[in-house]
Amino acid sequence: MSFKAKVLAAAATLTMVGGLGTAGVLGAATASAATPSCGHACINVFSRDFGTFRHPNFTMDVLRQGSQVGQPVILFKTSNSDPALDWSVSFQGATSDLCAVGLVSALTCLHYGGGTTAHPGAFPDLAAYEVEYAPFGVDSGLCAGVAATASQNENVSLQPCGVSGKTIWLVDDQVNVTGAYTPLINGSNTNFSHPFVLTYPNNGYPTDKPRPQLQVRNLTGFTNPANFNFPVISSVDSNQLWGATFGVLR
Repeated sequence: MSFKAKVLAAAATLTMVGGLGTAGVLGAATASAATPSCGHACINVFSRDFGTFRHPNFTMDVLRQGSQVGQPVILFKTSNSDPALDWSVSFQGATSDLCAVGLVSALTCLHYGGGTTAHPGAFPDLAAYEVEYAPFGVDSGLCAGVAATASQNENVSLQPCGVSGKTIWLVDDQVNVTGAYTPLINGSNTNFSHPFVLTYPNNGYPTDKPRPQLQVRNLTGFTNPANFNFPVISSVDSNQLWGATFGVLR
């Protein structure tokens, strides 16, 4: 995986997925979903709609344990015996780092990568991650991402890691004042005002059949002129807010 740097090696400095630097790390000891083989290094991403840090209930999963490009990514009931729930996470750098090597779009760089050379710091510089499918703790080389440049209702599936911004997720914590649940912007996003973020399908439930597939959709919410017109976290739809824990379900 490009820029490989396992998150747990630097947990104290982590800018989290869904608050992992604060509430998420604290919650990891009480509830998670990975198999024992995946262990403490595994990350368990869950939706605010269906769980909490203490009880995630349903976490990111690969449909039918299929280790192949294009396999749908869904949410599934937590278990410590299902390898389809096993994921590792790696810090890819700040968004500005990815801008420097051309892995994210120019508009994403401008608004989520710290601003322009003439106006450095005018915008936040978001932390970027890849989430890799790792059944029984073995990295597969496939990450949660999109097959094409992010667009409305584009499905999330397994895609080759480290190739493009399509498998990168930017932690949109500049709208997050709670330190817990956070939108995740896809790295191939080209919409700076309403970026395409990880979304659970409206009116779907993880036990539905066929299983609802995760998607990217335009970020919802009222904007705040005092904060670069970014959405106010309390106004973002709950199906676009995510948290995570580490480790094995007890």
